[in-house]
Amino acid sequence: MDAITHIGPPVVRAGKTQPISPAVVAEGALVFVSGQVPMRDGKPAAPDIAGQTHVALDMIEAILVRAGCTLADVVKATVWLVDGDDYPAFNAAWGERFAPETAPARSTVISGLIAPVRVEIEAVAVRR
Repeated sequence: MDAITHIGPPVVRAGKTQPISPAVVAEGALVFVSGQVPMRDGKPAAPDIAGQTHVALDMIEAILVRAGCTLADVVKATVWLVDGDDYPAFNAAWGERFAPETAPARSTVISGLIAPVRVEIEAVAVRR
């Protein structure tokens, strides 16, 4: 296997192919999933933070499946929230997908996002 494998298809936004890979597998074991924003057809895929969190995690899960992984293989995630007041609802939605005893390490920060959504999530998984 190559030291680096790109998982596609290419990212397309607003009809333009972007210089971003949905995920990259390094050394056959580490899967780096690019930040996923919960957008569909150019609009937020859900109206609230809980729904947007689930959509972003669904997107990550679909990419991980293409790389031979599941959400259970995620070892680290970085989350960007637009509004700190969303944290409790975000964290509750996160908890529906990751049990505390097996949850990945996570950093959560407040940031402005380019897309008109409330959350962006990226992940690193280990391919077993």
